[in-house]
Amino acid sequence: MGLHGGKLAAKALKEAGVEVVFTLSGGHIMPLYDGCIDEGIKIVDVRHEQAAVHAADAWARCNPGSIGVAAITAGPGVTDGVTGIANAWRANSPILIFGGQGPFENLRRGSLQEMDHLGVVRPITKYCDAIYQTKRIPEYVELAIRHAVSGIPGPAYLEIPMDVFMGSAEEAEAPVPRIRTEPPRISPDRDEVRNAIDVLQAAERPMLMAGTSVKWSKAAPEMNRFISETHIPTYTNGMGRGTVPPDSPEFLNRSRRDALKQIDCIILAGTLLDFRMRFGQTIPADAKIIQLDMDATLIGQNRGTDVPLVGNLACSFELLLEEMKNRGAQLDFSPWRDRLRALETEAEAKVQGALNSDESPVDPQRMCREVRDWLETQSDPIVIGDGGDIVATAAKILPVKREGAWMDPGPLGTLGVGMPFALAAKLAHPDRPVVIIYGDGSFGFNGMEFDTAVRFGLPIIGIVGNDAAWGQMMRPQGAVYGWDRLEGVLLNRTRYDKVVEALGGHGENCESPDEIRPSGKPSLINVNIRQDREYKGGIYV
Repeated sequence: MGLHGGKLAAKALKEAGVEVVFTLSGGHIMPLYDGCIDEGIKIVDVRHEQAAVHAADAWARCNPGSIGVAAITAGPGVTDGVTGIANAWRANSPILIFGGQGPFENLRRGSLQEMDHLGVVRPITKYCDAIYQTKRIPEYVELAIRHAVSGIPGPAYLEIPMDVFMGSAEEAEAPVPRIRTEPPRISPDRDEVRNAIDVLQAAERPMLMAGTSVKWSKAAPEMNRFISETHIPTYTNGMGRGTVPPDSPEFLNRSRRDALKQIDCIILAGTLLDFRMRFGQTIPADAKIIQLDMDATLIGQNRGTDVPLVGNLACSFELLLEEMKNRGAQLDFSPWRDRLRALETEAEAKVQGALNSDESPVDPQRMCREVRDWLETQSDPIVIGDGGDIVATAAKILPVKREGAWMDPGPLGTLGVGMPFALAAKLAHPDRPVVIIYGDGSFGFNGMEFDTAVRFGLPIIGIVGNDAAWGQMMRPQGAVYGWDRLEGVLLNRTRYDKVVEALGGHGENCESPDEIRPSGKPSLINVNIRQDREYKGGIYV
């Protein structure tokens, strides 16, 4: 007797090292569950398909060198998951999504939930296709994973019609190929490495920006050796946060704007010149740019590059160090680093009042300081930012002690990632505390996933900065159009802690800073914070 399609898919996932599949049940994808039981792959069922795909995204982030997997049913199941796919696309997360479809024999007849899923997901995936023969399921799984992890990683999508998934094939005619979840390392051109050293030897005020591709290249050790040897001032963004230890003398996080005004050279290590860098406009016109990335199509985007180093970033930093040694080049930017360190010290002194404020409603910076102090007592915590203003504030105050200790949506700016990311993080690292910093607006997207945390016994802690507003939108709207003309930006001071209590978790409501202390079960702390209306100009796009 042959194996049905779900068993074949699960065998391929097992070969790929998959441990968990995130899903929301649907008739089109049930065969996969049956196969996963045989292979010992855990099924984690959530309350919304968006959350399933977000969790797969976070699994890949928490386990570099692996792939996150989600399974979503046809029609609204796929469209519900589109936001998660798009977020993984912009964040370069290698994930595989199985999508359901009506029976192949009824294609174009109007089956329940039938629609053109491939047309929807094609612009936001590295690879998408449909499988029409049961025996080829393992072959397609390998192909999809290979696309997802190669070069700049990203999502892959496989659609399997219901009758193909439920159909059977003999094991001998459906072999499971070897599946690699890590691509080969590719090194940059040696001549360009020499050019980079030439540029650095001529520089007096360089800086390094460590971004997302540092993580996907597993380049942190090599990059940190380069940083410590040259004493180059270093900043992080995206998933580069945590790749440089916060106690490194070269790590800076409050003087970037001042540094960018003065630099004569910048190393963009997996950092895109997108909205976060004002599309390259923040870099002085005469500053040299050395750009390291995994894909040549990203080099020179929005701003010309003087030296392109294309390849795995670990290889690039290794070759830079090797070329410095070959030349006997001594690069020491510590005087420039120390000037920026003095600016950091001044900036930190300016916020001490807010960090120690006793006002009620709570100052947002004081809330984050309380969280910081509690995290200092914990062993290797993971923090997830899910919101606007409160996450921006937390990012400045909470130290990220190592790679993977902080996660946020990434450049798509998707709200609602908090609990889905936390589910994956806690499953991947059950011994590490997992904490979500929420805005009150963002809690509304996937707050029901506390039900998932309770069902699976995952003691995740959420902390809501509740200012009863979509603060990041309220301030520009009020400043531009008038504070008496606010629409669509005000919320209630809802007791989100009571919501979590109703779902079987623990809730606390805090009116003053000294009440902010997490507990040890799935819990939510609702912190009533000050609603700030000071507008400093600009909309973060």
